[in-house]
Amino acid sequence: MNVTLPEEKAIKKGQIILYVCIILICVICIIIAFYVQFYARIDLAGLVGLGSESAYGSKTEEEVLTLESEFNNLFANRTNNDNGENNSKKQEQDKDLVYTGYQQKESKLNSYNLEVNIPHINVDNEITDGYNKEIEEIFLTLANNVLQTENSNIIYTVDYVANVQDGILSLMIRANLKEGSNAQKVIIQTYNYDLRNNKEITLQEVLKIEKLDEQDIQNRINTKVQEEEQKAEDLQSLGYNIYSRDTESDIYKLENSTEFYLAGDALYIIYAYGNSTDTSEMDLVIL
Repeated sequence: MNVTLPEEKAIKKGQIILYVCIILICVICIIIAFYVQFYARIDLAGLVGLGSESAYGSKTEEEVLTLESEFNNLFANRTNNDNGENNSKKQEQDKDLVYTGYQQKESKLNSYNLEVNIPHINVDNEITDGYNKEIEEIFLTLANNVLQTENSNIIYTVDYVANVQDGILSLMIRANLKEGSNAQKVIIQTYNYDLRNNKEITLQEVLKIEKLDEQDIQNRINTKVQEEEQKAEDLQSLGYNIYSRDTESDIYKLENSTEFYLAGDALYIIYAYGNSTDTSEMDLVIL
């Protein structure tokens, strides 16, 4: 008996191409997802050609003035947006990425009034260990010195705020120091750490990530400082003792602008002159 076997159906060439394309797309998506998760920040919308606009740099003058007026309200001694995504980075799992490591409130008649909340960065890394050491050397050392003073009428306060977004931990610390008849001194230090790549992140790197034009930002900084200096000169002509800026100083160059803070859709670039002299004057450039 002759048995006739059915002919195998031939797979069309078009189907093969379709299957191959699907497999390639899946592989590419997996590679991109892995790369974004562990090595870099990629604007996926831009990658596929859709484009996206940075949240920074497009605020109206009114929005900037509102953020300037609310700046002092930021310092609430807490970490915002610590939702647990970075728990694997922590040294102490039951605490925030930044928590109050030292807290003291004490006063002594005619000697001092002290209220400090000094933060500790809860990240297991030698870079953040260095940050914590510097924070203690600046803010805790000064607190200990104040507690040992007699009849100096010192007022010393420290507070902070931290924020986590887009894989960046941003910490800003503010100290107010008033010693007797000396001018009030305001110190602001910031620390910005890339949690994904375990490294410090600079202002220029942030601008690059957000696709902001460096020359445009430099121009904004120059304009802001020149405006504030003009205001100072006007007050000086009226007999007021006002801090004077050197508008030609290299401290205003982007590569030397080290104090900045990221929160929500705002990027604060801070020039706190009390970091190097006895003044509470500062300039804020808000993007």
